[in-house]
Parts: sequence; structure tokens; C-alpha cells
Amino acid sequence: MISLAFHGAARAVTGSCFLLETESSRILIDCGLVQGSKSERELNYRDFPFDPKALDALVLTHAHIDHSGLIPKLVKSGFSGPIFASAATVDLCAFMLPDSGHIQEMEVEQLNRRNARRGRSSVSPIYTARDATLALAQFAPVDYEAWVNVAPGIRARFWNAGHLLGSASVEFAIERGGKPPMKLLASGDIGPENKLLHPDPDAPAGFDYVICESTYGDRDRADASEKNRRAQLQDEVAQAMAAGGALIIPSFAVERTQELLVDIAHLMNTGAVERAPIFIDSPLATRASETFARHAGELTHGQALIDAMTAPNVRFTESVEASKAIDRLRGFHIIISASGMCDAGRVRHHLKAWLWRKDATVLFVGYQAQGTLGRILQEGAARVRIMGEEVQVRARMRTLDLYSGHADRSGLAEWVSERLPIRQGIFLTHGEDGALEGLAERLSQLLPSSQIHIPQLDARYGLTDEGAQETKPARAPRVPHEAVGHADWSNEMSRFILDLNDAVEHAADARAKSALLRKLRRALENDRPD
Repeated sequence: MISLAFHGAARAVTGSCFLLETESSRILIDCGLVQGSKSERELNYRDFPFDPKALDALVLTHAHIDHSGLIPKLVKSGFSGPIFASAATVDLCAFMLPDSGHIQEMEVEQLNRRNARRGRSSVSPIYTARDATLALAQFAPVDYEAWVNVAPGIRARFWNAGHLLGSASVEFAIERGGKPPMKLLASGDIGPENKLLHPDPDAPAGFDYVICESTYGDRDRADASEKNRRAQLQDEVAQAMAAGGALIIPSFAVERTQELLVDIAHLMNTGAVERAPIFIDSPLATRASETFARHAGELTHGQALIDAMTAPNVRFTESVEASKAIDRLRGFHIIISASGMCDAGRVRHHLKAWLWRKDATVLFVGYQAQGTLGRILQEGAARVRIMGEEVQVRARMRTLDLYSGHADRSGLAEWVSERLPIRQGIFLTHGEDGALEGLAERLSQLLPSSQIHIPQLDARYGLTDEGAQETKPARAPRVPHEAVGHADWSNEMSRFILDLNDAVEHAADARAKSALLRKLRRALENDRPD
């Protein structure tokens, strides 16, 4: 019996983690950190829904933290097998995973200080930088388009996915005794056409089953050609420059930052916009840029990246002191800082310093998952809470959707059509409800609807020659299905606190303020269980 379970990125965009089992082997495809609402993030702290010690291997599609970020926890929990990944992915994980551990240590330290003041218990990080460093010893680099034995009876072959340096779609051949091997393809994340640093994605055709991402499965982007992308970026930079304050670009440290740097440097070098200071404020982005430079020969515009990195107006900030100093600047300058969804890292400090200013601009250049600070700002919040403090939003919110590392609906449909025939079924993952349903509708022109599956979190399917058969779950859902891929109670709580503060502040006088608070207290008392 061959089975496939979806322990992450199921009806949500992050936390990719799929368990492939045969009678003789168990391998994991990706092991990513979950982002989004608090309910979803809590999954990162819970036990895995499988035994890490029983795994034979892990196959990693690429280095992004939502695909790799729980590997140190997996190793810490007893996984001792090899981690197969492309050579560039191994190089990126060598600093991305320790950096993730370091961020968790720092954030937990700050949280524990607040908990101590509130009389609450302390918490521990998911893993530490040292845990991540120890996990790196299990990485095993593999070449593109070369078969490798990853577990008894399972071979794998990596194909360039065009998404990120080292990203791969992974083809599996699963032995079945006297029968032909079952062929399975895991897409990883599929890059779009006209990706600045990478060629178009590649993979063979003819599979029994395919796992396909669907991040942008419900939309087609405007013309994403290099000329149009740079023209729209020029317009955004020019408007931000006219406003007079900082242009803050929350950006994933790996790939997106490098693409933006190349394009902004090009605009300034050609005189399309005036030259201005550009701060790359992310130690992770600095190390990523250095790694990209070492792999420049594998990139489409490798020399342009090296030239942009060494431009006199580009500054990479390492220390916390240098990062804080940026927020003392006035006048126009550009800050590119992680994290891309504003839920961690230095960008939150820059947002806290600038959101309340009308002359500032925040430019979103990537997907913002439900429940993240980036999504809340993108949807027009008038006030937000950042690190426990309320901040009014006066800055201009802008979105430029031409830098995504993901193919859109048409690109995904084209990628799937090039994989045909798909004999038994396709699983749509890595998307929110609208994207999943939109892509399923589009793919119904290529495959019977009965062969298109949208798994719930922790769903398990038997893979047979007659199609995929969902099996009865052995345990209750780790997260209610309605909380996956959606804003949750913690987002509602933050909005309520902001609304309450606003209502009290605007009450007519002290008597009205007290009356409002008494009314709320009575409502709480009436709602308490007997």
C-alpha cells in the first residue's frame, strides 16, 4: 500500500510537509515552518503527527523557510536520516536555518520578559541556532536530473522549478514488486515566466500522481515582462520619492531582495529615477546575496546582481545599532527588510517608526498570508499592534504583484498540461480556498474533476491504480479546518483592542468613558459560564 499524507500547506500557503509511505519506507517531502494566524503558528510548537524516528529520509524542494523551517525540530525530535536537496539549497539552508533559530531565540527572550512582568510562565523556542547548525550535518546535495536512491524502493530526480536558487520539482519512482513503478511528481513552488534570475520551470511528462502548488491559482497577473515590471516599479519609486519619506519594502531575504536590488539599481543607473540610498537591512539577506553571487554563473542576470551589490549607494546593514540608525534618517531613502509578511525580523521596527507618517510608503511585493501583519496592512487597517504597541497607519500602502516567485493561474495550468498524461490524480496544495478552487476549476479542462483533490490538513490518501482513496483520520484535526488559511480569534482580539481604545478615546467625557467600560464589563460577566 502506498499512501500520501498532507501535514502542512493543506488549504493554507505555508508549512509544506507531505509524508509518503510504502510497505518498506517512509519519507518526508519538505518540513516547513507554519506562518499565518496564531492558531496555525501554534502547530510549530506541537509534536509532529508522525514519528520522526521512523522516517528514512527527507526530500527538500527548496530553502524557503515555509518549506525547510522545521527541519531542525525534526532532527531534534529524533530524525537521523539524510536530507536530500540541490547543492544551492544546501548552501542557502546553511545560514537560513541557523538564522531562523536565532530569530526564534530572540523573540522568545523578548516574550519571556513580557511574560515575567505579567506573571505568566516562560516559553521555549521551537529550536535554537545550535539545533539548526547540528541538523546541517544530515544534508546530502544532489544534482539536477540525476536519479538518486532516497529510501528502499524509492528513487528521486530533481528538476529546476524556476522559483528560487536551487528550487526543484521532485520526481519519484516507487517500486511495486512485479508491477511498473508508480510515478509521482511534487511540484515544490513553481516559478513564473520572465523570472529575473532563473529560467522557466522544467520537469518530464507522464505521471500517476502530481502534487501541485496553487498560491496564485485564482488570478492571472498583468504583463510581467521585464520592461513592464521595471516600468511599474519606476512609477512606485517615483511616487514614494515625491511623498518625501522612507520607502519600506517588506521582502523575503532570499531571492526577492536580490531581484528588487537589481531592478532598482537599473532604474537609478539609467536615470529613470534619481539615485538615492538603498539599505538592505537584513543579515540574512546579506548572506543570501553573497551566496547568490557565488552561484552567479547559474543565474540569468548574475553579473547584474554583483554590480548592484557593489553600487556606492547600496548599504548592507549587519548590526542592530546600524539598523536602528536608519530610522533616524529623514528624506527619501529605500529600506528593503525582512520578513516579507511583516511577522518577524527588522521590518517591524521600521514599520513602527514610519507607519504613522504621511510621507512614508510601504510597498508589498509578495504574497501576504491571512492573519499576518502584512495582510492586515495591505487590506487597509487604520491602526495595528506591533510588538504590543498600537500604531496609527498614515503611510501609503502600495502593492506591486510582479515580483512573486509563483506562477499565476495560467502558468500553473500550462505547467500541469506539460506534465500530461496524469493518469490517476492531482493534489492541489499551498493555497488558500479561493486559489485552490480557482485552479481546480481551470484544471477541470485538462483532467476529470474526480481526479482533482484538495486535501484538508492531515488528510491521508491511499494511492492506487484506480485513483486516490482518502482514508479515515486516526485522530482529531490538530487545528479546526475553519481556522486554517483564515484570520482567527487572535486577529479579532487585536482588532477589538484597537477598536476599544478608539471608542474610549472618542467618548464625550470621563463619565461616557466609564459608562462604556461598565457596559463592556457587564457583557463579559453575563457571558461567563455558571
